[in-house]
Amino acid sequence: MSENARKVDRGGTAEGCPVEQGPDGVWRVRGHAAGRAVLRSTETVQAGLGVETMDRLPQKIRRPVLYRDGSEHREHRRQTARYFTRKRVDEKYRELMERVTDELLDRLVRDGSADLGGLGFELAVEVASAVIGLTDSRPGLAARLDEFFPEKFGRPGFTSVDGVYWFYRQNKQFLGIYLKDVRPAVKARKAERRDDLISHLIDEGCTGGEILGECVTFAAAGMVTTREFITMAAWHMLSDPALGKRYLAAEQRERYAILHEILRLEPIVGNLKRRTTAPVEIPGEVTIPAGELVDVEVGAVNVDPEAVGEHGLEVCPARELGDGANPYGLSFGDGPHKCPGAHLAIQESDVFLTRLLALPGIAMRTEPRIAMKEEISGYELRGLIVEVRSGA
Repeated sequence: MSENARKVDRGGTAEGCPVEQGPDGVWRVRGHAAGRAVLRSTETVQAGLGVETMDRLPQKIRRPVLYRDGSEHREHRRQTARYFTRKRVDEKYRELMERVTDELLDRLVRDGSADLGGLGFELAVEVASAVIGLTDSRPGLAARLDEFFPEKFGRPGFTSVDGVYWFYRQNKQFLGIYLKDVRPAVKARKAERRDDLISHLIDEGCTGGEILGECVTFAAAGMVTTREFITMAAWHMLSDPALGKRYLAAEQRERYAILHEILRLEPIVGNLKRRTTAPVEIPGEVTIPAGELVDVEVGAVNVDPEAVGEHGLEVCPARELGDGANPYGLSFGDGPHKCPGAHLAIQESDVFLTRLLALPGIAMRTEPRIAMKEEISGYELRGLIVEVRSGA
């Protein structure tokens, strides 16, 4: 039996039928080829991730890109792709990544220890803010965003005290981010456009509220997920000295391969949901009728032997992949909604981790606690404390 190197046990494997409909009517996809076919299909739309809430908004309000599909979504992605190219990320943001990382790690050395998730989040906020254009904020943006995405979500509604509190709390946080972060950025860019996403949205005629929606969406997709991945990758390499040593000694290409392999094994978002708008054929398997909910179980898809070979639960950066398989599996999604910031996330994680692991005496004091967020099918890691041990 192969070793299971996963830190987060979602209970999902690729065993059984690649596509099957459950008793609840939901089609569950566990095969890599089938998952890729669903995500690439033009006959599906986004589901989950709060889509149902967005559907209740007036039609005249422009939805954030995450919640749009079809030609409108494709055009938005085409126009904004330039912000995430490999060349731009390396030329425009690498120096920022290195500078912020050095500042954070200088603080770690000075204090002797730190919460790694907090350090990773500060880096992710600085980098994503530069891409988005949130560079005119009042102090405390990272704290405001951390508060906006709490460790434990409530459920909205007016049928319980918790629901009313959740509604009040989230709207209060929305207002705070708008007044202290988005509005100053919009004002500055209306006076003088810059090369960032907010300037592009202004040129598209977006209102302040619509720009706020895009900023919060990018915060969730870029800042929060990058924090979790940096923590997860560090956890793997600090608890496996051989892996950490290999990573630190490697050239960039091999380091990226190690990061991709960890991400394949530990996808931050474990399920990607779609709603079919017409029959969707899964080659060699089945045709899913229109109007059906499909749940692509990324954790299972990413260990499908047809895609990643045997021993899919082990960390093996040099593994041989099947036709069409990415080294990170479907952890960045696929098709029209594939994560545009994939390279950005990997590069800033690499910049941070190479410098962290190179610190003399760096060690993990406590492993993180794991909290699962069913609402977004993801994990959160909190409390991974790193320290610099003298004399090591």
